[in-house]
Amino acid sequence: MPANKTALIIGASRGLGLGLVKRLTELGWEVTATVRDTHKADELKAIPGVHIQTLDMDEQSSLEVLALNLRDKVYDLLFVNAGVMGPLHDNPTDATAGELGQLFLTNAVAPIRLAKRFVGQIRPGTGIIAFMSSVLGSITMPDAPEMALYKASKAALNSMTNTFVSQLGDNKPTVLSMHPGWVRTAMGGEGADIDVETSVRGMVEQLERFAGEGGHHFVNYKGETIPW
Repeated sequence: MPANKTALIIGASRGLGLGLVKRLTELGWEVTATVRDTHKADELKAIPGVHIQTLDMDEQSSLEVLALNLRDKVYDLLFVNAGVMGPLHDNPTDATAGELGQLFLTNAVAPIRLAKRFVGQIRPGTGIIAFMSSVLGSITMPDAPEMALYKASKAALNSMTNTFVSQLGDNKPTVLSMHPGWVRTAMGGEGADIDVETSVRGMVEQLERFAGEGGHHFVNYKGETIPW
């Protein structure tokens, strides 16, 4: 194991992604972080030692440029954080085809496409791929009907992650679908339960706990298992 662990954080200009970068660098990790627009990443740029890459996860060509730039790297952690809330119609069936396509591309398809591109660069034995999921992605959760489409996109991410894991073969990394808690971010709102620092501290503890465990786990920032 190298002296400094390495992480690739996808979607780190603000909120939980930015918080993960801050926490991991505090712990001595070498972190590469992606943003869609480097002109909107001043807080990320202020973190010493972070390597910043540009990525629009929805665009195949942008992913290929990132993969080329990072082709010689090996990572202890790939954390796909990027995602969107999507349309908030009173009636989810009012959503347009364009809105639905964008939501499911960003939240469910693009994260798996990215993971497939980088899975060969995850450190054997102890490496982890983590996806930012949500407890709302559990089909056991009837709450938040106003977020029906977001919930469906996270359920789709969980399902596609299961398929991704099943196709990895023998030397598969540990894969985590993580619920960060209800966090005070632009997406979570000011009335949420916990702050970003509490969430990311908990998530990093789970990343350390599950390293080398193998399998696919749906857990929250406290390490509690969430039913699929």
